[in-house]
Amino acid sequence: MKYLSPSLFCSKISPPCLSTFIIFMIIILATPAPALKLPTNVTVPAIIVFGDSIVDSGNNNCIKTLVKSNFPPYGRDFMGGLPTGRFSNGRILTDFLVEEFSIKQYMPPYLDPNLGPDDLLTGVSFASGGSGYDPLTSKITLVISLSQQLEHFKDYTRKLKQLVGEEKSQFILNNSVFMVLTGNNDLFGYFDIPLRRLQYDIQSYTDFLVNLASSFVQDLHDLGARRISVFSVMPVGCVPLQRTIAGGIRRECAESTNHAAELLNSKLSAEVDSLTSKLPDSRVAYIDWYTPAIDVIQNPKKYGFEQVKRGCCGTGLIEFAILCNKLVPVCRNNSEYLFWDSAHFTERGYQTLLSLIIDKFVSRLFGSQ
Repeated sequence: MKYLSPSLFCSKISPPCLSTFIIFMIIILATPAPALKLPTNVTVPAIIVFGDSIVDSGNNNCIKTLVKSNFPPYGRDFMGGLPTGRFSNGRILTDFLVEEFSIKQYMPPYLDPNLGPDDLLTGVSFASGGSGYDPLTSKITLVISLSQQLEHFKDYTRKLKQLVGEEKSQFILNNSVFMVLTGNNDLFGYFDIPLRRLQYDIQSYTDFLVNLASSFVQDLHDLGARRISVFSVMPVGCVPLQRTIAGGIRRECAESTNHAAELLNSKLSAEVDSLTSKLPDSRVAYIDWYTPAIDVIQNPKKYGFEQVKRGCCGTGLIEFAILCNKLVPVCRNNSEYLFWDSAHFTERGYQTLLSLIIDKFVSRLFGSQ
């Protein structure tokens, strides 16, 4: 796909024009062999993503919400300074992932009106910053809920069939890697906006989230997904914003928030492990990125970081989305910072974290069962 000026991105939302494209110029089996070591005869034609702002590459540009990042200083290091709606200074986790699989260089957002057929054939992101497993989370932030993301995916599958027919579209879906990364905003909301706390204690709320996650994975399976990765939530208590809100005068990691994340992750891991046996001809993998993230936060110099308590944007204490804008200063050397704003990682942060999980990611999805 071609990235346009942020002033043009999603100024009008229209479906991609598919009819004029010569379909068989893009045959999925012609994609380059992946640099990763995959089992013999394994093909990964696409990576398809659902989730929150960690993996939203620009879908929120196209909806009416304050949870946006398609303005400076976001994108400062992306293609010469282009803010695309990624919540970072540059590339995000999914950009590095598709590059690792030698599929393409960037993960496009599904709602980008400039999507081409090649983008559809090699995967898109349906993720929306501010969303979660809990539908209330998306209602509060006015973003695309997980159920709406699933509806967009259904629309995507129809376009695939128009492009390459039933048989090849089914091959793409069955052999692609599906990635689900969300739940972080649910925990933010539970502790910072006490609506759910009036209904649930943390044990019952995490049960509620796991049930929603399990249903979503089963819905994906019903729609053709066979390789599904479900990511843990991150150490939400250690992001700069939570340190500011709940970390005390010294801005330590918020222990109650991290304990909730650990509780959710333990339940999510058990449920995901059980789904592979329940869902025929599938591999459902739990991907722990909480543990490596905590290690980076607790041992920053080991990974070349100097600052892990503040974001690079503004004071680094509270700024994210519209509060991180061209009127606030940014740090000079963002490669020394783990966090770009008060809730999201820098490009180097994402790259470092992916390098710490990629081997397990591959082995869990493609290794022997």
